[in-house]
Amino acid sequence: MASQVFYRKWRPQTLAEVVGQEQVTQTLLNALNNGRVSHAYLFCGPRGTGKTSTGRILAKAVNCLTNGKGEPCNTCPMCQAITEGRALDMIEIDAASNRGIDDIRGLRERVNYAPNQARYKVYIIDEVHMLTKEASNALLKTLEEPPPHVIFVLATTEAHKIIPTILSRCQRFDFRRISQTDVISKLTRICNTEGINMEPEALQLIAKAATGSLRDAENLLEQLTTYYGSDVGLNQ
Repeated sequence: MASQVFYRKWRPQTLAEVVGQEQVTQTLLNALNNGRVSHAYLFCGPRGTGKTSTGRILAKAVNCLTNGKGEPCNTCPMCQAITEGRALDMIEIDAASNRGIDDIRGLRERVNYAPNQARYKVYIIDEVHMLTKEASNALLKTLEEPPPHVIFVLATTEAHKIIPTILSRCQRFDFRRISQTDVISKLTRICNTEGINMEPEALQLIAKAATGSLRDAENLLEQLTTYYGSDVGLNQ
C-alpha cells in the first residue's frame, strides 16, 4: 500500500491547527460558537495557504455530532466520514474542470435535495474564478436564495476574476502567505514525529523556497527525505 504523502497526512483537522491564518480561523470559530455561520464564504489567497483545508474543517464543525458548536471533535462518525472523504454531504468541485453552465445547472438542481445524513450539505468549489461567465451567473442565482441546509465555500487564488455580484454575496476571507517562521515550526513538528533529523539551516532553505506555501514546503521536505533518507543536511 502506498504511504500517505506529507501534505495529506499533516493536513490540519481543526481550526487551531491551521497555520498562519489566525484572523480567519478565529473569526470562523466565533461564528461557529455563536451560531452565526454564513451560507456562503469566499476564501481568497495563494495556493497552499489552507483554503480548502479550512473549508473541510468548517464542514466538519457544522455537522459534528458531538459538539455542534466550535471546533469539530474529529471522532464522531460524521467528522470521520468527512476527514476520510466519504461523506455524501460534503461535495468538492474543481471549477477548473467543471466550469460550464451545465455543470452549475446540475449543482443548482442537487442543492435543493435535503442532506443524506448531515445537518448541512457543504459545497467546496475550488478555483471558482475559472467558471465561465454564464456559469458564474447561474451560481449567483443559487447564492441569492440558497436552501437553509446548504453552505457554500468558494476558494480562489484570483479573486479579481470573480464577478462582483458573487463577491457581494459571500463573506470574504483573505488567506496570507505563511511566514517562514510558521513554516519552519510546522516542518519541525513533522520531523520530530516522523523521525527525521534535518539541520535547521536545511529547514530554513525549504521555507524560503516554498514562498509562503505550506503545501509546497511539506512536499519539498518529503522529496528530500525520500532521496536522502532520515538525515538531511546542507552538505548533501
